[in-house]
Amino acid sequence: MRVTRIKAIIFDLDGCLVDSERLVLEAIVDEMKAEGVADASFEEIRDNFLGCSLARIKAHVEARSGRPCADGFAGRIEGRLRAAYPENLRRIDGVLPLLQDLKDRGIAVGIATGGSVSRMGFTLQHSGLADWFNGTGFSAEMVQRGKPAPDIFLLAAEGLGVLPEDCAVMEDSPLGVTGAVTAGMRAVGFVGGGHLDGMRAAHAQNLQDTGASAVLYSLDGMLEALLDL
Repeated sequence: MRVTRIKAIIFDLDGCLVDSERLVLEAIVDEMKAEGVADASFEEIRDNFLGCSLARIKAHVEARSGRPCADGFAGRIEGRLRAAYPENLRRIDGVLPLLQDLKDRGIAVGIATGGSVSRMGFTLQHSGLADWFNGTGFSAEMVQRGKPAPDIFLLAAEGLGVLPEDCAVMEDSPLGVTGAVTAGMRAVGFVGGGHLDGMRAAHAQNLQDTGASAVLYSLDGMLEALLDL
């Protein structure tokens, strides 16, 4: 077994562990239209807000509609996802073998997500991944600044008991890559999620330009990329 300096892997959740980004983005667009933004589109949110917290997206919706969102904006989006996930949520192919390989090597794993604590919880439950991240899931709700600030990644490293420089991050968004690099961590990009259909090459270049040390289209080779082997 080859030796690595990396002691912990921090995963983004949506689009990296679970192929949920399309479902999330569609729920946001549906709620935007309910708020009166008739021309809201999947591409608008995907291209500008991938990896953002719902608080930031809500501010965008209010700017687009010209009025405050009705109370419970985030809760309604999560309600749409709770209804969609039982039938439609899928893990990214190869996630379980990757997690098992990391466990066998004694590498700690955690999550740093822009989603809420609540959404992270039901996403992990529906995807069958909850036991892999017992007590090691961290949400943008738990820090003052979300991605692209490094706060969530630094919190995850602290929670895992590992120095930032000994962590690697798997991310599908430029904001996440920026946050990981700013935190002093190795960042590896991933463009295998279904939400990136038709734009994988361009998005891969964007992740690379943002600071990803490698960008993969599937989880084949992800272990080696994360562990810098």
